Amino acid sequence: MNASRLCVLLALLLCFPLSARPQSPEKIAIDLNAKGTPFPHYWEQSFGSGRAILSLRESYRNDLREVKKVADLRYVRFHAIFHDELGVYDEDENGNPEFNFTYIGQVYDGLLQNGVRPFVELSFMPKKLASRQDLHPFWYKQVVAPPKDYAKWDLLIRNFAQFLIDRYGIDEVSQWYFEVWNEPNIDFWSGDPKQATYFELYDHTAHALKSVNPRLRVGGPSTSSAHWVDEFLAHVAKENAPIDFASTHGYSDDTVEDLFDTHDVIPVEQRACKAVQKVHNQVLASPFPHLPLFWTEWNVASYGPLNARDTSYSATATAQTIHDCDGMLDILSLWTFSDVFEEGGPVQAPFPAIFGLLAPGGVKKPSYYAFSLFHKLGDIRLAAPAENVLVTRRENGAIVIAIWNLSPPDQPGTARSFELDFSGLHGSPDTLLSRIDSTHGNTRAAYQRIGSPRYPTLEQIKQINSESALPPPEHIQIGAGRLTLQVPVNGLALIEFQP
Repeated sequence: MNASRLCVLLALLLCFPLSARPQSPEKIAIDLNAKGTPFPHYWEQSFGSGRAILSLRESYRNDLREVKKVADLRYVRFHAIFHDELGVYDEDENGNPEFNFTYIGQVYDGLLQNGVRPFVELSFMPKKLASRQDLHPFWYKQVVAPPKDYAKWDLLIRNFAQFLIDRYGIDEVSQWYFEVWNEPNIDFWSGDPKQATYFELYDHTAHALKSVNPRLRVGGPSTSSAHWVDEFLAHVAKENAPIDFASTHGYSDDTVEDLFDTHDVIPVEQRACKAVQKVHNQVLASPFPHLPLFWTEWNVASYGPLNARDTSYSATATAQTIHDCDGMLDILSLWTFSDVFEEGGPVQAPFPAIFGLLAPGGVKKPSYYAFSLFHKLGDIRLAAPAENVLVTRRENGAIVIAIWNLSPPDQPGTARSFELDFSGLHGSPDTLLSRIDSTHGNTRAAYQRIGSPRYPTLEQIKQINSESALPPPEHIQIGAGRLTLQVPVNGLALIEFQP
């Protein structure tokens, strides 16, 4: 090679972005005969969804049906079953309670008719039962004060529970969960002091439910940012209050100070499962070491104006969470399955940067497609050495592998190449490959191609979903026990084959 050609080559290499240059494959050894452990699909059994009255809307129920198609959705949790907009509680001229469960019946009928059970959050306070008119700043202005009379609150709970049993039968309602309140450690509860007054609310509520039928399942404390669980379980043990599960919340973008009361540097993508581990250990150390742990609100980080939950980052961050939280909890409930959601008021844009798998109008986000792929994972997990791989086996023996390239969306990231080296594999099985990344399942790109209308028509929504839908899996071959795969930044790949 002469000097001039060498100079040209060097110049081209310097101009070629490092992240785009071919990378040496990262080798991952996968033993298909490795020991397997149960891998229940704890991430897809329960989802959150705004507040109760929204479930009466056809748009809500359409979204519910769409998620049910791709996930093992068994429970839905929402706020405000006792909000006055449902007309549950009133008092006559003598102050005697009057109950009306008409709309509650419609709410729960709608869930059950779609094959989903309620995860009942017992909140908030009816105005005429409240000790004060303390309003939360959410758009629907729920009352967050303690009851003015616990005898009347107990009566509400007993009548509510009896209504449900009369309508649906105890064999059905005993399969529901009843969670006392929502995030009482912050501004959803104005009792003073917060913890002691919440514990009083819990005790009354749990005893009232069990007095109707001991098969009803109750728990709490449903706190934000993994707070209070150890104190709550100690209180329940001391007071001999009923309890069937522990619950709390924690989001990936909660602060380290709030989740752990430290100033340690913990990456956003690791925070939720480290918080789960903290609470898991608290339950193990409590008087109830075998108590089920339900994480009844969670989502990946939004990264503020980057709206990361509407991008393929949601797929890779969720995959990492499923990987890391496995074995430490019983339910991980994504908040929320739908953007039919009004905490800040009616949505004002097709991608309002909130939580759901489906955007307004039923637009399917990358997170929706991600859950459709995670549903395909097997129920046995095989040991694997890499932190970005899940190797699973289905009941029929099929192997399903998820592999991803997680990168914080506020950093440039680099495409990665992986070489999967299989042992215990015979022959070259036909293999299916599905992907989510910037060119697979990219809903926002499809939306932008039609001009980003503020009010997309039904035809435009249909077009967005059609253009962003995942194509049929690609057929590939594993040769000589080896598969090489390129995964772009925040790309997720799902591999399926019968060994």
